[in-house]
Amino acid sequence: MPKPRLFSTLHLLRHENPLGLPRSGAPPSIPRMQRGLPTKRPLPSVRKTIAVSSAKGGVGKSTIAVNLALAFARLGHRTGILDTDIFGPSIPTLLSLNGQEPRLSEGNQLLPITNYGVKSMSMGYLVGEDKPVVWRGLMVMKALQQLLWEVEWGGLDVLVMDLPPGTGDTQLTITQQVVLDGAIVVSTPQDIALKDAVKGVEMMRKVNVPLLGMVQNMSVFICPNCNHSTHIFGSEGVAQACAKHDVPFLGDIPLHESICNDADKGKPTVVAEPGSGRSRAFMAIAERIAKDINL
Repeated sequence: MPKPRLFSTLHLLRHENPLGLPRSGAPPSIPRMQRGLPTKRPLPSVRKTIAVSSAKGGVGKSTIAVNLALAFARLGHRTGILDTDIFGPSIPTLLSLNGQEPRLSEGNQLLPITNYGVKSMSMGYLVGEDKPVVWRGLMVMKALQQLLWEVEWGGLDVLVMDLPPGTGDTQLTITQQVVLDGAIVVSTPQDIALKDAVKGVEMMRKVNVPLLGMVQNMSVFICPNCNHSTHIFGSEGVAQACAKHDVPFLGDIPLHESICNDADKGKPTVVAEPGSGRSRAFMAIAERIAKDINL
């Protein structure tokens, strides 16, 4: 006969007791600094910082993030993008900067690499393009700390943070340590993506990060031959989730071959096709965000 479990993860979990181990009484209330938790502070020489999250991989978050950064630059703002995905950095490819290595400033700070008028920093610049990052958590967190606090941005109006998928250590570290002016959650209309996207929304609420809204990516496919519209992943899933969870709906980005091709070529849609409807969709979202954060 199996022995009964000594604890259950079905109970209400707290960061002091993540496994839900039985406790005698409530945990003591300890002031934030005594618990060793970091105090939020703004990134040096950065006026506004926004995070782009998805909680689900494969929904086009990095493509959205880099196009929004390029859109901010087109609006006349001094813009940077920080790739916080240690294991799967995408920004070097999206900005056609693979193989580039950052230099150090006189103060031994990393100097961002610029293309299309946007400054960028990524783990992808610090390791070989085909080399995996095979690290345990402590090494990952140390690398993240360096990317957060040891980059000399040189004065930015807005920094876009491209977060990795999920709601784990990286997201928690950033939201606990950095003053964020808002977060954007990206999802496709498909239910399986929306379930995780809603978790991302709830995480931002738990850590008191303002939610700027959700973006619906791959919303509709328009056949280039007959112009027939097909909602491959559903039509209004993100809009409905926004209404249900009281989150602003920022807009739709279509499923279009050129958005993928532009990204793979390292020249994202906002700069590759500035007059297209697809580019205008990114610009409209960037304009709304800029207004919301008083950029």
